[in-house]
This record gives sequence, structure tokens and C-alpha cells, in this order.
Amino acid sequence: MTAIVETPIEGALTTAEAVLSARAGTQVSLTDPEDLGGSGRSVVARARVWPNPVSTHRTLVIKALGADHDPESFHREVAAYQYATALSSGSRPGPQLIAHDPQRRVIVLSDLGTGRSMTDLLARPDVEEVTRAVSAWGQALGRMHAATVGGEQDFNALVRRSHAQSIGDAATGWARRVVAELPTAAAALGLDVPPSIPARLADAVRLFGEGEFRAFSPSDVGPENILINADGVRFMDYEWGGFRDASLDVAFGLATIPEHLDARCASVRDDIETALVEAWRAEAQTMWPSMGDEDAVYDLIASARLMWVWLSTVTFVGVADNRPADPVENMLLSHDWAITTSDPAVACARWADMGEAAAARADRTPRLAELGAFCTEFAAALRRNWLS
Repeated sequence: MTAIVETPIEGALTTAEAVLSARAGTQVSLTDPEDLGGSGRSVVARARVWPNPVSTHRTLVIKALGADHDPESFHREVAAYQYATALSSGSRPGPQLIAHDPQRRVIVLSDLGTGRSMTDLLARPDVEEVTRAVSAWGQALGRMHAATVGGEQDFNALVRRSHAQSIGDAATGWARRVVAELPTAAAALGLDVPPSIPARLADAVRLFGEGEFRAFSPSDVGPENILINADGVRFMDYEWGGFRDASLDVAFGLATIPEHLDARCASVRDDIETALVEAWRAEAQTMWPSMGDEDAVYDLIASARLMWVWLSTVTFVGVADNRPADPVENMLLSHDWAITTSDPAVACARWADMGEAAAARADRTPRLAELGAFCTEFAAALRRNWLS
């Protein structure tokens, strides 16, 4: 007799059916599964619901985690989805949480549909189309941030209830440990580091645990995790969701946009990046009037971008091999972030792009001149070492 082995997707659907049926009090069936990929540690699939007493959605997305997946990240992700689902529909940044089961490690979400990925939109040659997409991205960030100002206690209550840890301390420790290595790496490249650079990095690290513009973030808000559909820009991947300074999200976007641009759009990259920042400010300034100080805002974002660019570079200079003892910090480092790259050319380009962006803004924000010069020198040194 031949044994019938259930595939991972079939197993995920079976588990989700049991969770949904228990929630609805009647049998719920999931059909027509579509594999949406996953991180390798999880199964993500779209399925049709029949009958559907649990949601107005005809299809749902199921995320099932393997038995070896760390339960800490599951609980933290559920808390982030619970918090975001409670927001008004106009401010909700992504899918709704429909059901979950911590024992079975399954999460059921509303289906955002197909839409268009931000990576595909950024690759278009039409400058106006790309600028509109990036502006929509900034507006969505601003609406989410404005809607969650003052909500940190509510979020922390959800985290405590789920027995998860907040990532604030781990993220701060992770970033502080890695950015401290920049002067040593620069010296190995024959570069002197101006005192303003470590000061900027220290200020950026502080933004994980403090900051004037503190709000909720899914945390991994790069183009790979953004979908534009009929409801607008939607953010995906809440595994590391939490509260931090909102400028980190904007800087994360600026650090990841250039590598996806078509050559025609790359020639006006500064205008496209400015569209993201200004759309974000327009939405969020109602909650933070101090955003009216344009120079201060751009200076803060530049410091945060410097940190992200360096953190995305450490893979190539060996800092990432020195694993921290803290397990949550270790998971942060191991996560496949949208900013993570295995291409040294991308890492070099990020330094050059940031140098050009800082130099272009230096007339209006003079403090950025030294940053621009350092980033340009660092990019050139990396190219000599890695690409020549």
C-alpha cells in the first residue's frame, strides 16, 4: 500500500481549516491553493474559502511556520498584526489578521490580491509613473505613522499578552554593535573618518529606542515588501513589527530605491527620492509640527540612511560573522531583510548614491556636505577593493 504524503502547502491548508472551523463553529474548507513562496522556514499560500462565515473575503492567505521556527518571532508577528488590524481601514498598512493559533503556528490573513509590486513599478522607464508610485509609498508611510502616534502602550500590551519580546532593545544592541565597526573598516580601506560620522551613526542607533517621531512600523518596508492594489500601498511582512522613530522607515526606502530604478529614472533619482520624503512629511506633519523644519528632517533622515547603508554592507567586511549572544539580536541579523544584499556592486552603489544625495542637498543643509564627501570616498574605496 502506497502511503500518501501530505505536501507542506496541503498541511498548511489542513491546519488553517481546523483553526478557521473552530473559530466559526462550522466546517470551513480551503481550496485551490496557490504557493506564494515563503522564507524557507515558512509556507505562505493563497486559498479560496468555502463556505466563508469568517470573512467577507473570498480568498485568504495562510502562513504556516515549521516546528523548528522560533516561537518568539511568531508571537511578535501576531502582536504586530493584531495592532495593525485594530487601526481604521484608511490607516491600516497591510492585511487584516483573520485567525491564528500559537500551538499550530499558523496565521490566517486577508488577501491583498495580486496588484503590482513596488519593485516592478520602480523598474518602469516612465518617470511620472515611478514618481507617483514613490509618492504613494511616502503617503502610506505618513498615514500609518500619524495614525499610530501614542499607541505604543497598546502595542506593548499585545506583545506582553503574547509572551513575546519587544524588539526595541535587541535592535538597538544589534545596530550599536555593528555601527561601532565602521571606523575600523574605514581605516582598513585607508580612510579617515570625520568625527561627524560616528556621531551621526550614534544618533541613528538611538532612533530604535527613542526619537521625536515615534510610531508603528512593520520594520521591513523595502520595495520587495510593498504591493500597490485598488486600496493603495500595502506593506507586507510584519515579523519584526514594532515602534521606532518613523524616519527609519523613510531612510530604509531611500537606501533601497536606487538599485531598482531604470536608467531613465536613475538620472532623476534625487527628484524621486525627494518625492518619497515630501509625501511622507505632508501626511505626518499634522501629528509632528516640528517636521516643518525641513533641514532638520532631511539631516535626521540622512543619519538613518547612513546607518542602513552601513548595516547592509557588513556582510562583505566580516562584521556580520561575529554573532551576538542575544538570541533575538541573532534573529534580527539572520532575517532576510529587503535591504540585505549579496551583491558587492549594490553595496558600493548605495554609498555612492547616498554621497550624491547628500551633496545635492548640501546647499540647503550645509551639515550634509561632509557626509556626502565621506560616502563618495567610501564608495570609491570599496570599488577599488571589491570590483577592480
